Amino acid sequence: MIDVVAKRIWFLGFSLVIFVIGIISLAIPPNLNLGIDFLSGTGITVSFEKEINTEQIQSEFNSLGLSSTNTQSLGNDTFFIRTERLSDFSNSDDTSNVSREDVENSLKKIDDQYKILEVETVGSKVAEGTIRNSIVAVTVSSLFVMIYILYAFRKLENSIRFALSAVFTLIHDVILVTGLYALLGHLFGLQVNSVFIVAILTVIGYSVNDTIVIFDRIRENNLKFSSSSISQNINRSINESITRSLGTSITTLLVLLSMLLLGGSTLRDFLVVLILGVIVGTYSSIFVASQFLVFWEQGFRNKNL
Repeated sequence: MIDVVAKRIWFLGFSLVIFVIGIISLAIPPNLNLGIDFLSGTGITVSFEKEINTEQIQSEFNSLGLSSTNTQSLGNDTFFIRTERLSDFSNSDDTSNVSREDVENSLKKIDDQYKILEVETVGSKVAEGTIRNSIVAVTVSSLFVMIYILYAFRKLENSIRFALSAVFTLIHDVILVTGLYALLGHLFGLQVNSVFIVAILTVIGYSVNDTIVIFDRIRENNLKFSSSSISQNINRSINESITRSLGTSITTLLVLLSMLLLGGSTLRDFLVVLILGVIVGTYSSIFVASQFLVFWEQGFRNKNL
């Protein structure tokens, strides 16, 4: 039997290391690589026949006076270019004086065989609304998780501890996934957009489901082995559930990895968040969530209850 409780400081220490790496990644400009959904502006997806690099595109857009342009390679000589809102799309003051025609002429200088695949524009009010709605969505989901667990575990003494432990684990997962994604954003140019929020909410659901399965087993074992300590019942519950948790997660990861490798760049950012979420969520549900219950009882002491 794996004695997870005895090694809880090591498991939480590992989470702390990843947490620090994530915070450092978030602290390094440009922090999170925010996409068009969170920043007002125009996004252009363009493909070239020639072999082009981001520096060439950046230089050409700078010559137009679009100094805040951000260029991301999507592979196969396809790029996503985010810049200030072009004058064709709005008459407001926060729009640049550069038109789509100007942009097309600049792209033609780079490669006259270019193709614009997609153009999207987002105003400042829409971007602000997206940020606000994202925060509300994550907050409301956390609140409902707590309410559900309070109801499901209402017959247990100190059921609030299960609810708070689940929410702490949820926060743990969101912070770790966001930090790791920020690191990948620095390395590979991954962007945070509305799809990222959808993926985070999916991760929350996945992680909470796995956590509740183990919590439910702890509840059963507390009633069945009432003479055992909470640490013994937690270890027993984790060992009884670990095969199921790992089996489900490995199966899910295989599907997500297949989609990432074969599905092209369209869903890449979404799938990367899900993969990080499955890994972090599985780890936290097994090695982190139940440890909060132990800390309620004995803090950071290493002796058994």
